[in-house]
Amino acid sequence: MPTADLVLTGARVRTLDPGRPYATAVAVRDGLIAAVGDDTDVRDWRGAATEVLDLAGAHVVPGLVDCHSHPVMGLEMTTGTDLSAVGDLGGLRAALARAERVQGWVVGFGLDHNVFGGRPVDRALIEDVLDGAPAFLRLYDAHSALASGAALEAAGVTGPRSFAQRAHLATDPDGRLTGHLVEHAAMDLVTAVMPRPSKAARRARLVGLLSAMAATGLTGAHVMDLGDPDLVGEVAEDTVLPLRLRFAPWCMPGAGQREPAELVALQGRGGRHWEIAGVKFFMDGTVEGGTAWLEHPDCHGQGTEAFWPDPAAYSDAVRFLDRAGVRTATHTIGDAAVRHVLDTVETLGASARLRHRVEHIESVPDGTLARFARLGVIASMQPPHTAYTRADRSDEWSLRLGEARALRAWRLRDLRDAGAVVALGSDWPVAHHDVRAVLATARAPRGAASARAGLTGLMALEGCTTHAAVAAGEQDLAGRIRAGFRADLTALGLDPVEAPADEVAEAPVRLTVTGGHIAHRGV
Repeated sequence: MPTADLVLTGARVRTLDPGRPYATAVAVRDGLIAAVGDDTDVRDWRGAATEVLDLAGAHVVPGLVDCHSHPVMGLEMTTGTDLSAVGDLGGLRAALARAERVQGWVVGFGLDHNVFGGRPVDRALIEDVLDGAPAFLRLYDAHSALASGAALEAAGVTGPRSFAQRAHLATDPDGRLTGHLVEHAAMDLVTAVMPRPSKAARRARLVGLLSAMAATGLTGAHVMDLGDPDLVGEVAEDTVLPLRLRFAPWCMPGAGQREPAELVALQGRGGRHWEIAGVKFFMDGTVEGGTAWLEHPDCHGQGTEAFWPDPAAYSDAVRFLDRAGVRTATHTIGDAAVRHVLDTVETLGASARLRHRVEHIESVPDGTLARFARLGVIASMQPPHTAYTRADRSDEWSLRLGEARALRAWRLRDLRDAGAVVALGSDWPVAHHDVRAVLATARAPRGAASARAGLTGLMALEGCTTHAAVAAGEQDLAGRIRAGFRADLTALGLDPVEAPADEVAEAPVRLTVTGGHIAHRGV
């Protein structure tokens, strides 16, 4: 009989396998689960080279997965000064005055829209504390930034531009550029001339980041961008990636027939613990930036247009990819954006069930909920985003939407109760990558969603395990602790289903195993 590489004993194993829901021991061989049961079931799997770990009552669950993250692209998005703790304009000005320069630039990230107190985002509010340095400050939503006049000058930006997507350079009533860059195409004008970390620095940060993610219990991430395949491939050749990464490159507005075909050709590229699998679309932007596609205008009169100037072109691209067997994920914030994606999937027929997913879904009406289950469209949601809103709905997100739409904030439980597959993630670096916070806020949403019922403990766990596997089309090899499935395992110091949500957020991580490889050992 072959022997195992790893045997875990003395555990409280919640398998999520209906055939055997609970166990106390697991054997792992060649990256797969070889046996699940009690000590007698794994005894014969022990050999001279087997590592045997007594988990002393730790709670083992299927490996936790972040269903929406940007661990490679996010390396550049989180360079410079962390502004996420800044609470008002005075705090922002003070932080910028003392910020370290990066090759002469002031670079910051994580800036909350609410810092501006309802004022337009404008470089005039900060330029006097910069001493003439070019500055580029990413707002927390990752869809907008504030650039100083010196930064605009360095990029050769002197006036408004036209873009294929719904991006724009904001101006004041006199036509002056405010420095508020809305959506990726606008931000790219400035990021193209900014200082960029060296490859060695990015590589070191990637290894450190993935290790930190594994330390929270994560064994995998659905990466909603192409990242840097060469960088990831090099790291994966030199070491075992602590997380299993699935990359979905972008298909942006303006794409003709060639771009989707090129994306099909990319599918399957990868190595140990990483692969390109799927394509990411944007149907709209953000509520705070005025680029969410809404059925009715927001309170600023904005939000009535899709990210794709011709939404039918988006639908054509999705149909092309579906015929090629490629899974898609579409960024959709507003109710009109969600409707259009569901309408598109409905044209694909029964074979498209559980192949396509909608990301974010921040506010949708009652009539939309049941369509997710009926069409087999996965709802991919990020509970930590609720923390950017306020319970009294005085935040920028709520004020832009208005009372009625703000009351429909992040309908996680409603979608689950309607029968939808609900996959959970963080959207790092928009929110912290700690998967324990994802589980906790799924059960106890914050801000504008705090009055709404959250998921049960089991539902939240499923969102990062079994439902995550469905979202990746991997339900036959991942998401449960079952013989023959991937040996992706997370061991916590408490039961993530039964323990209170606030305790889950601080749960000790005893062990993280990815593909049979121990990626993290807790104290």
